[in-house]
Amino acid sequence: MSSAIREWLNLSVRWIHVFAGIMWVGQTYYFTWLDGQFGKVEKQTAGGAAAVWMVHSGGFYTVEKQKALGVGPEQVHWFRWEAFTTWLAGMVLLVLVYYVGSGLIDPDVAEISKAAGIAIGLGALVGGWIMYDLAVGSPLGKSEFAFLGFALVATSALGWGLLHVFSGRAAYIHVGAIFGTIMTLNVWMRILPAQRKMIAAAASGAKFDAALGAQAKLRSKHNTFMAVPVVFLMISNHFPVATYGNTYSWGVLVALVVTGWAAALVIRLA
Repeated sequence: MSSAIREWLNLSVRWIHVFAGIMWVGQTYYFTWLDGQFGKVEKQTAGGAAAVWMVHSGGFYTVEKQKALGVGPEQVHWFRWEAFTTWLAGMVLLVLVYYVGSGLIDPDVAEISKAAGIAIGLGALVGGWIMYDLAVGSPLGKSEFAFLGFALVATSALGWGLLHVFSGRAAYIHVGAIFGTIMTLNVWMRILPAQRKMIAAAASGAKFDAALGAQAKLRSKHNTFMAVPVVFLMISNHFPVATYGNTYSWGVLVALVVTGWAAALVIRLA
């Protein structure tokens, strides 16, 4: 493959990745904000009907939260392809830049083969999801502070380990890819199945298991906290002196993640 074709391919996939990511993160934060507003309205109305009024593009809009399905299941709009498209494009970029290109291994960091590096990278993506998913379902997932502590320790350990086998740039990107993979699998393996059961129950008049809805909402909340660090880590490759090329690259990585979590908290409360 010529360098010109590779660059155009990189540019095209990157554009898809960024554009799909904007749509995914945008709708994630929009619905998170709506949930927060509905909570405030429900408190003010003592659990009565909740509606949020907005103004945009020269018009007034109202959104109401319903407890029953007033239309057929085929009329319900799903938000799912934004997540899959973002992740798929990101994986293609990971392969093009690091697994096919030469950015994965730094001999000054570790003398390993590219095949071993690819295996470690893919293993980190799968292992990151398994570790996260098990933690959410464990007693850790029942306490926000306990889970925050676990997430900080796990992310720090993953970052430290990857910085000792990959180039600094590849290590940063793989931490971001782990977060992105977790976010995508949250949508497709935990949130969407719960929503399918909710719609099926509503359509048949059966009672929906509220625990499934609560778990789906928790996963969505986690996604909002991972989104900002992912963006920070994505753009870190443009600032090698300050980030992955820094003497304290591990500390900078952890600081970027924690700052991203703090920024997400501010956005959620806005």
